[in-house]
Amino acid sequence: MADRTAGTIYDVGYQRYEGVRLGRRHAIWALYVHSLRGVFGIGRSLSSKVGPMGLAVIAFIPAVFQLGLASIAPVEVEVIRPEGYYHMIEVVLAVFCAVVAPELVGRDQRTQTLSLYFSRALRRQDYALAKFAALVTAMLVITLIPQVIMFIGNALAANNFFDYVRDEWADLPSILGSAVLLSSLVAGIGLVIASQTPRRAYSTVGILAAFILTSIIAGTIFEVADKDVARFALLLSPFHVVEGLALWFFDASADPGTQLAEADFRGVAYAIDAALAALLMLALLLRRYRRISP
Repeated sequence: MADRTAGTIYDVGYQRYEGVRLGRRHAIWALYVHSLRGVFGIGRSLSSKVGPMGLAVIAFIPAVFQLGLASIAPVEVEVIRPEGYYHMIEVVLAVFCAVVAPELVGRDQRTQTLSLYFSRALRRQDYALAKFAALVTAMLVITLIPQVIMFIGNALAANNFFDYVRDEWADLPSILGSAVLLSSLVAGIGLVIASQTPRRAYSTVGILAAFILTSIIAGTIFEVADKDVARFALLLSPFHVVEGLALWFFDASADPGTQLAEADFRGVAYAIDAALAALLMLALLLRRYRRISP
C-alpha cells in the first residue's frame, strides 16, 4: 500500500486581540482621507486622475495668469477681481463635481461594500459626513487656493506689496467664507444626486442637469415672466446664486443690465439661500444613508 502522509493538528487556542482599538473617530478620519485621495485619483490608475486633475488645472489658469501678469507689469494691474473668479470657473466646478461625486459614493454601492463599512465602528451618518467633508475639501482646492494665489498676484502687481495687503486684507475673510459656502453648496448638490444610484452615467448627467439646466430655465423664466415674481426663480439657480454670493462677500455690485442687477436682491439673500440649500442637501444626504440598503 502507498504511504499516507499524516496530518497534524496544532491547538493554538483563541488569540485575543491586544492591540490598540482606534475606534469610531479614527474610522471616520481614515474614510475621509481615503475619500479625499480618491477624488483626485491618488493611488488609482492614470485614467482616474485625468478628469479631476485636468479640471483642477483649468481652475488654476486665472490665478496663474494673474501671477504671470504681476511678474511683468510695471504698474498696478488687477485684471481678475475676486468676485469675478467664480463666474469664470462656475462651469468647471459643476463638471468637476459631476466627474468625482458619482465615483466618490457610487463605487461603494456598485461593489456592495457599504455593509462592510456599516458593520464596523462607522455609523451611517459618519459615512455620509466623511464623504461630504472629503468633497468639500476637494472643492476648496479649486476655489480657495486659486483665490489666495490671485490675491498674492494682485499684491505683487501693485506698486507696493505691503500697502496692497494693508488696504485689501479684508478680502481674505471674504475669500475663505465664499469658498467654504460655495464648496459646500456644490458638494451637497452633487452627493445627494450621486447617492441615489450606483450608475455613474446617470449620476453625472443628473448633476450637470441640476447646475446647467436649472440655470437656463431660471434665466428663461426671468426673461419671459413678470419680474416681481420671476426674480425668485434666480434663487433656485446654482450659477446665479454663486455669482450673487460672490458679489456680496466682496462688497461689489452686479453689472448693469445683467439678470442679477435687474432682480435687485440684496447680496445677503444669495448667501443665505446658498447656506440654506447646502444645509438642506446635507440633511437629504444623511436621510439617504439612514434608509439605504447596504
